[in-house]
Amino acid sequence: MSKEVAFHNRDRFIQLGIAIATLRRVHGLSQEKLAEKAMVSRSLISAIEAPNLAHNFSLEVFFNIADALDVDPSELMKASVFPDSILRKPEI
Repeated sequence: MSKEVAFHNRDRFIQLGIAIATLRRVHGLSQEKLAEKAMVSRSLISAIEAPNLAHNFSLEVFFNIADALDVDPSELMKASVFPDSILRKPEI
């Protein structure tokens, strides 16, 4: 079901993966334990957290991960998104 991430969303998915990885570590969870709590595979968690890869995943998976991390989904989204103005490279 995974489809390629559109270029304009790539950084957003990467940031979300980094936020998930950070919160997982703060909670002292391994990827395997988070996957178990979120009812997904460990390989999916690994793909989502990969720092230089944008991995598309469903809202259901997103909600399951947020619940497993005991964080409101909207807070997880806010924690993972830098404003586009920060992400844009200044033209030289």
